[in-house]
Amino acid sequence: MNLGLPSPASAHSLRTALRVLGWIGLGLIAVAVSLSDFLASAPADAANIGPLLTPPSGTFEFGTDILGRDMLSETLHGLSVTLRFALPATLTALIFGSLFGFVSARLPTAVALTMRWLLGILAALPALLLAVLIIGLTARGWAAVAAGLSAAPLAFVRAFDRASMQARAVHSEYARATGISAGTLMRRDLIYEFSGTFSASVARALAAVTIILSTVSFLGFGTVPPHRDLGLMIAAAKAYYLHAWWTAAFPALALMAVILCARLAAGLDEGERP
Repeated sequence: MNLGLPSPASAHSLRTALRVLGWIGLGLIAVAVSLSDFLASAPADAANIGPLLTPPSGTFEFGTDILGRDMLSETLHGLSVTLRFALPATLTALIFGSLFGFVSARLPTAVALTMRWLLGILAALPALLLAVLIIGLTARGWAAVAAGLSAAPLAFVRAFDRASMQARAVHSEYARATGISAGTLMRRDLIYEFSGTFSASVARALAAVTIILSTVSFLGFGTVPPHRDLGLMIAAAKAYYLHAWWTAAFPALALMAVILCARLAAGLDEGERP
C-alpha cells in the first residue's frame, strides 16, 4: 500500500478539479446576485417583516434579526452589495498590480528594481492597514478603490517576478538576438501572461479585495447604511452572537463561500499544494 505523496499527475488533476469547482461556485453566486431581487422575499432593509429575532424556520429559512428583517433576503442583498463593491476593487488590483507589475519589469533596470523594491515594501505591510489608511485620507466612498490599491502591491510583485523570469528565459534571449524589438516581445509576453494567468489573477484579486472590503466594513470604515454589505451585517449582529447566532452566521457563511470559491478558482499556490 502506497502512503507516499500523490503523483504529479494526480496532484495536477486535483488542482484542476478544484479550480473548476471554484469557478462553478462563483458562477452560482453570480446567478444568485443577479437574481437577488427575485429570490429575496423582501426588499433591502425592510423592517418588521416578521417577529423580532425569530430563529430559522419554515417561514423564515434564515430567521429574522432585531428589526424583524428577513435574514435570507438581507443576506442576498448584502451579498449583492459586497460583490458590487468587490468588482471595481478587483479591476483596480489587476490594473495597478498585475498589469503595472508586468510593464514595470520591462523598464530600464534601475527603474524596474526601484519599483520592485518600493512595491515589495508595501506588499510586506498588512493590506487591511493600507486600506484603512487610504480610506482615512480620502472618504468611505473610496472603500472599493482603497481595497483594490491595498491588494495591488502583492499582485505587482507576483507579476513583476514572473515577467522578469520570462525576460531572462532562453527563448527571450534568442528572440532579442535575432533582432525582434522590445515592444514586440512585450506584446507577445503580455498575451502569454494574461492567457495563462489572467483567470487565476482575477480570482485571487477577488478573494483578496472581498476580505479587505468586508473587514473594513466590519470595523466601520466601509459601506454606510442602508447599503449593508456582509461585513456590516456581521458587525451589526455582534450583540446577538450567542443567543441569536443566525443573524451573523448566514452572512458569514455567504462571505466564506465567496472567498473559498475565489481561492479555489485561483488555484493552489506552491505552499498550499497537496
